[in-house]
Amino acid sequence: MAAKSGLIRVAAVTLWATGPAAHAQLAAVAPPAYPVKTIRVIASQSAGGGVDAVARLVASRLAESFGQTVIVDNRAGANGSLAAEITAKAPPDGYTLMLGAAGNLGVNRFFIKQMTYDPATELAPVTSAISSGSVLVVHPSLPVKSVKEFIALARTRPGTLAYGSSGVGGAGHMAAALFESLTQTRLLHVPYKGGAPAMVDLIAGQVQLSFSSAPTAMPNMASGRLRALAVTTAKRSKILPALPTIAEAGVPGFDAHTWYGFVVTGKTPQPIVARLNKEIVQILNRPDSVDTLFKMGLEPWTSTPEAFGAYIKSEVEKWGRLIREMGISAN
Repeated sequence: MAAKSGLIRVAAVTLWATGPAAHAQLAAVAPPAYPVKTIRVIASQSAGGGVDAVARLVASRLAESFGQTVIVDNRAGANGSLAAEITAKAPPDGYTLMLGAAGNLGVNRFFIKQMTYDPATELAPVTSAISSGSVLVVHPSLPVKSVKEFIALARTRPGTLAYGSSGVGGAGHMAAALFESLTQTRLLHVPYKGGAPAMVDLIAGQVQLSFSSAPTAMPNMASGRLRALAVTTAKRSKILPALPTIAEAGVPGFDAHTWYGFVVTGKTPQPIVARLNKEIVQILNRPDSVDTLFKMGLEPWTSTPEAFGAYIKSEVEKWGRLIREMGISAN
């Protein structure tokens, strides 16, 4: 029921530190009154995808750390812009967090003419969270077993091979655009409201391929419902070491990195941001969390708020150049 509604409640366990020294240490990083009520973690993709899985993992363990109820609220749509707008307009008190990605934290600005929020000023970085390469997967009916064979086929059928993505400007869309640019091919983009529904149509053969997140693709690779050709990162994945990179499979220079990160409403007090950063970084780097994430095809990738902010800026610059060069639009 929780997975269908996209809303869960995580039981809270009180683990407050006691004693004068512990309280003094706590006061140095956050106001003593925080948190005193339910925290909402907004997942910017639909239930069943990688963003959703990570949001739920962190939410459950934040509840343990904070001794408060933590709710995961899935708000898919417009490549995460709906979730980002809700977060941007929330009170700047630390009770609304969002787990976002490259789209709603950066590149959506190139596709949405009248954005209802400014990610640079109305969203404040907390920490990067997850690093993962995407996987180029095809429906088994497609007669290709390697990247070179796929390129050859795409060149004979320009604009007809359809790929599903989590939305315009999402990681899958940008990886495909980079692939088209470097291979001089033309694919047909079919955007969805998240990676999970895109995967459903790929398995059904409604689209022929996807540059999918590893957590979404891996179960279907193992079952034979999809054929994996390569990973999108510059180096081979620790999680899928048998798969070549797209670069080594015949497309030099290809590197498309999938990432997620936590943000809060802009102007949230710095001590609260620091407290959230400390808790989330510790959660993601716990051995049991690392093991859980690895099984999902993900790796923890944490940082300071400042470093995450700088990384978002670099991603905007990188993909902005590609978008302008290829004349990519939302239509």
